Amino acid sequence: MIKCAPMQTQEFEYDLPDELIAHEPLKQRDQSRMMCLNATKKTINHNVFSDISEKLTHKDVLVLNNTKVIKARLFATKETGAKIELFLVKSLSKNEWEVLAKPAKRIRQGDRLMIAADFDCVVQKKLDGPVVVLFNSTLPFFDALDKYGHTPTPPYIKNNQKNVSAVYQTTFAQSPGAVAAPTAGLHFTPALLQTLQQKGVEIVYVTLHVGYGTFQPITVDTVMQHRMHEEFYVVPPKTAEALNKAYGNKRIVAVGTTCVRTLEANFKDGQFHAESSSTSLFIYPGYIFNTVDVIITNFHLSKSSLMMLISAFCGLGFLKKAYALAIQKKYRFYSFGDAMMIEK
Repeated sequence: MIKCAPMQTQEFEYDLPDELIAHEPLKQRDQSRMMCLNATKKTINHNVFSDISEKLTHKDVLVLNNTKVIKARLFATKETGAKIELFLVKSLSKNEWEVLAKPAKRIRQGDRLMIAADFDCVVQKKLDGPVVVLFNSTLPFFDALDKYGHTPTPPYIKNNQKNVSAVYQTTFAQSPGAVAAPTAGLHFTPALLQTLQQKGVEIVYVTLHVGYGTFQPITVDTVMQHRMHEEFYVVPPKTAEALNKAYGNKRIVAVGTTCVRTLEANFKDGQFHAESSSTSLFIYPGYIFNTVDVIITNFHLSKSSLMMLISAFCGLGFLKKAYALAIQKKYRFYSFGDAMMIEK
């Protein structure tokens, strides 16, 4: 639920020096810095991410997004020899996908696009923006994608590492389908998760397949005019049961904006539900949160929907103060950057 006067997108702008954009992760994931905010007391403290084991207790439920980034960028060739780049956007069925094609004007319905000798696709129809294609391969689809595809990374990351597909993935990724990583989860190592479990922190998983819209900037002047892309999510029965038991009794700690949106979209009639569904929920200041007590997140792009969500949780003025301090203290920003832990 959102209650607020119209806000301008420009209100969420800030200037970031280029040298603070992280182009690769730290070798030890949990040694990134972590800025700790208390939205009620308006306090800001500085820690190392591994210190989170001292901040969470048996009274916390940690919610992680176990989506797995797929190699969603493909390079194909038409039978005429024309080169076509494909970017997977949305799964329609087992082998049928909506894709963005570049240049789209070069393809027509019925065209066969060769990716490899044993992997191709046929254009089924052209929509307003994306194109629907049917993939064919002697391999299972995701195996073919893993073999011939390329991992997409945000355009601000200039990363030439050959192993980018390994570092741009959480250590607990299980369910393939995302075109971008739930980056707040990148800070967790298996050892850190084990430490948290030994302390009695309950860990549960949801899935939200991060879509192409996460790369797109907000171009409208007024915040509420923006429309989010729909993203598929799953809340397993075990997770719904654990969250319903915890609700009102323990703190619910959402790792990343994807978990926040999943929990808020899923919570209906006063409880969480085991379901597979989709959400286009857009959270910005004025939104009344129903489920989340703590958010662990990264530092987000200026004027992004992610920054708006975090502003809704802790207040825009307080968040901008924290960002200014982070810039002053040279925190690392964006997907491979440092973290924030925000408590109500």
